[in-house]
Amino acid sequence: MKSENKALKKHHQNIGISWKLFAFLIAFVVFMMAVVWIFQVFMLDSFYKKTKKKELENISLVIGEYVGTENLGDAVYSCAVDYSTCIRVFKVNQNLPMYEVASAEVSPECIIHNAGSNLITDEKLNEYYNYAVDNGGVYTVTSDVKSKLGKFWSENSTGDKPYFDRIDAAQNSVVMVYNRIAKSDNGDMYMILLNSELTPVSATVSTLETQFYWIAGVMVIGALVLAFLISRNISNPLKKMNRAAKKLAEGRYDADFSVKGYKEIVELSESLEDAADKLSKLDSLQRELIANVSHDLRTPLTLIKGYSEVMRDIPDENTPENLQTVIDETTHLNELVNDFLDLSKLRSGVRLPEFTRFNLTETIKEVMTRYDKLVTVNGYKIIFEADSEAFVFADKMMLIQVVYNLINNAVNYAGEDKTVCVKQTVDGETVTVAVIDNGEGITPERLDSIWERYYKVDRVHKRARVGTGLGLSIVKGSLEAHRATYGVESAVGRGSKFWFSIPLCNDEKACELEN
Repeated sequence: MKSENKALKKHHQNIGISWKLFAFLIAFVVFMMAVVWIFQVFMLDSFYKKTKKKELENISLVIGEYVGTENLGDAVYSCAVDYSTCIRVFKVNQNLPMYEVASAEVSPECIIHNAGSNLITDEKLNEYYNYAVDNGGVYTVTSDVKSKLGKFWSENSTGDKPYFDRIDAAQNSVVMVYNRIAKSDNGDMYMILLNSELTPVSATVSTLETQFYWIAGVMVIGALVLAFLISRNISNPLKKMNRAAKKLAEGRYDADFSVKGYKEIVELSESLEDAADKLSKLDSLQRELIANVSHDLRTPLTLIKGYSEVMRDIPDENTPENLQTVIDETTHLNELVNDFLDLSKLRSGVRLPEFTRFNLTETIKEVMTRYDKLVTVNGYKIIFEADSEAFVFADKMMLIQVVYNLINNAVNYAGEDKTVCVKQTVDGETVTVAVIDNGEGITPERLDSIWERYYKVDRVHKRARVGTGLGLSIVKGSLEAHRATYGVESAVGRGSKFWFSIPLCNDEKACELEN
């Protein structure tokens, strides 16, 4: 059962982008057609009635502005013609019958004109007037129209919906009547009756349904074509990059990821090409690392074994000099292993800085004493310059290791003058330490690679005269653990300047809060 579920899940995951895109587009088409059906077909009659009611309301408001004026007749006639609406306007007299002051008939089936005397009597007009007053100025004529015409009426007598619908079963037509009370500028009251016949929408609905089916079919076909075109521009480049990625997984770093298409796909191909290039360089560095490590491990072991065998087999060779050589090589081998462990801890995040406040200037001076023998015996000049004392909040042992490895690197590439200068400068809230040599320098294209393990500028491995060859990689890991800025400036034939900057710490408590 589990295997069947896994197979089914894998099958769903393997569905191509073309079919998924087509499914999404079809779902969108179905949603849009459902919206069109609801608003254009299903709710068409409702929207039409609401629109017509709003139209009658607006007409009554327009006519209400003209009651009691000489232009009332013209306004009634104009509205009746423009909106195909029958209109009657009555003036309300206290304790006297209402009388008509304006009228316009545009339909022979008009209820308010041709319903007979039983519908529009003085008594009924007063009754409608009182109903309208009680309902905020508007009301619906219903009861007498029913009995007179013998028709079926659908009515609503609330103030917010002042209209009624008469459904004529024989002619399948609907008539809407609207009643409003208006007041003239001189205080006279008027009652406005409006009657408009609604056009049957059944034929329109039938036409829209037919159009709906045709539009749905066209949109489905269009979705299929669109899905095909879009997927071709997406899936084909992805398939090409997938084939190139498989080549890359096999170790073929010359895989071609270049494609044409949408911006995101082109950016992805460029990222993969960059990754392939970096993997190629990393593979080359890894091979070089293995060769160099093997060389550096083999050299001290060979010397230790050779000198030990000589001292064992030849009694006269058991001298302090030979023993010192064995001790020196053992020390170098131990340093190499320790540096590998430190580097591994830094890269894995196991070794984290233990922050304390200390005097960086004095610390650098302590590191400089390690090179007294190198200065005395080999003629090196290692100079330290500081513009002022600087206190920092950092891991003291890690920064000692950083300065020590930078000086070692400078000593190994110092050039013929054998001069190395260590400069400490304070700028605002930051202290910068730079180690400068006058050696052969580094070409611009190799500056980014010198921080890699065992990277050599001349690409030929030489055993470091000082240190283990892992110094710059350890420097990088330690400084990044401190979130410090660092870099190198170099030019061929002019030497190199390695530097790093960290914040000053004048107040230990403030530094603790910041970190």
